[in-house]
Amino acid sequence: MFISIEGIDGCGKTTQIKLLAEYMSQLDVEFTIVREPGGTKAGEEIRDILLHKEYHLYSESELLLFMAARAQIVREVIRPELEKGKTVIADRFMDSSVAYQGVGRRLGREIVQAMNSFAVGETVPDITLYIDVPADVAISRMRKERKNDKIEMESLDFFERVRKGYEKLICENRKRFVVIDGKQSEERVQADIRKSLSVLFDEKKPNGR
Repeated sequence: MFISIEGIDGCGKTTQIKLLAEYMSQLDVEFTIVREPGGTKAGEEIRDILLHKEYHLYSESELLLFMAARAQIVREVIRPELEKGKTVIADRFMDSSVAYQGVGRRLGREIVQAMNSFAVGETVPDITLYIDVPADVAISRMRKERKNDKIEMESLDFFERVRKGYEKLICENRKRFVVIDGKQSEERVQADIRKSLSVLFDEKKPNGR
């Protein structure tokens, strides 16, 4: 089973993935968590370049670097783990590029989707959990941390475009996406995530409970 978790920066993905990992461990589900960009030696090097505040990367360069990291992690980690029967949880995957580079950077959804197809092939998430928060709420959360990377420092207008990019993807892929209200408490968000995945993991629960 391949699960991706998406959302604009500041939506709470990192916390929710940590809580989900704890839950899956309790169910004795074998899983691997990967992040984008990164997750491989080459991918982590690419991540450093993408998030380096002193590098001025053009949008096209940024997109190509994301795709390179994605192609690597699909072949080096995701496919092998899925073939072993493990569940893979991806902290971002192909939808991020459509929303961030295709719409946020205005490079165009079609070209990004075509590049995604080349980079991932048939390796597409079985389910995508999208944690939805308004852009202004997300920015408020990020600014409180005061340790923002280059992308997290983008404008409100940028994140509003990204959110609209995700909304378009959700409309086009209703069978794959599950929308989670990220404005709720961390506990409530996690409860909704677990409920969304309950059908997948019911058989792992002791005595079916």
